[in-house]
This record gives sequence, structure tokens and C-alpha cells, in this order.
Amino acid sequence: MSQHKGGERKSRLQLLHQYYKYTGFYSFLGTSLKKALPPILLFIAVIFAIHYFVIDLNSLLVKMTDTFPTFWVLAVFFISETILGLIPPEIFIAWSDKMPNPILYLSLLAVLSYTGGIISYFAGRASTRIQAVHEYLEVKMAKHLKNARKWGGFLIIVGAILPLPFAISSLAAGMIKFPFKNYLLFGLMRFVRFAVYGAAIFSLV
Repeated sequence: MSQHKGGERKSRLQLLHQYYKYTGFYSFLGTSLKKALPPILLFIAVIFAIHYFVIDLNSLLVKMTDTFPTFWVLAVFFISETILGLIPPEIFIAWSDKMPNPILYLSLLAVLSYTGGIISYFAGRASTRIQAVHEYLEVKMAKHLKNARKWGGFLIIVGAILPLPFAISSLAAGMIKFPFKNYLLFGLMRFVRFAVYGAAIFSLV
């Protein structure tokens, strides 16, 4: 009986692998990684360039913490994470390293990013009730929506981990009415990204 179940489980995994292979998920993932790598390297290069040739980065970040109220920095970050990820989160992660409790503020950023994604998800759900908005987004996000319908949760994971706007994946998930409980589960990978990026950026700045 156990061998039968093991064989059945293996068969399902093989079918799942074939599905993602035939639908181009692995190619999409590879392309996304290639697109994600240059911005990461560019960000690191800019950090080093600013630090060594313009101004001491630590002093700049400390000045930011002294100049801008914490509430407004967090508010700008939350708005950015809700509206298509307009500002790279790495800037705010570097900022959190200069706060009195870096881990606390990094965790707060992760929570705000996750919450912003949830708002984007419900914005996607709401857009389906407004015909003009729905038709506009269907055209603008046609490719992303097509991928979301094919790959569902895996696309949410990609959006949560890679340096791609998480809000777009969340918006698409809402538009296709992806199950909310599953969205919350897959979206938890957002915390993994902030933990990994936080560890890397904290060691640099």
C-alpha cells in the first residue's frame, strides 16, 4: 500500500513538473532571474560608489534617520509597496540598519510590505467590479494575468522573493480571484526576502 502511494505521489510530482515545463514556467523563472540580477548588482555598485567617492554611506543614512520622521519614512514605504513598488525596498532596508533597533524596523518593513500586497490583492478583486478599470488592467497586465492563471501560487512566490514589484503579483492574484488563504500562505515568502536582503545589506552598510 505504501509503495503504491509513493508511486502515486511521484507520478503527481512528475505531472506537475511536466506541466510547469510545458507551460514555460521554468523559462519564465530563468528570465526573471536574469532580469533581477542586473538591478541587484547595480544597487550594490551604487552603494559602493556613493560610499567611496561621494559621501560616507553610514553618515548619510544616519542623517536620514535624524532628518526624516520615522512615521513618514514608513508611510512612504507602505504607499510604495501598495502602489506597484515604486521605490526599491533595499533603500528602506539600509535605512532600518541605522535605527535604534534594526531587526525591529526590518521586521516592520516586512509586515508593511506584506500588508501592502494584501491591499493590492483586494484592489485587484475590486477592479473586477468596475468594468472600465477591469478592461484597462486586462490590457495593461495581459501577460502577467495569463501567467497568473497558469501558475497561480508559484507566481506569487516569485513576486515575493525576487526584486520584482510584489504589488503587481498581488494585484493579478486578486484579479483572477486566487483563493485568499492560499495567497496569504504563498505571500509569506515576502518575509524570507526581507530577512535575506536584510542580512546582506546590514553587512554592507
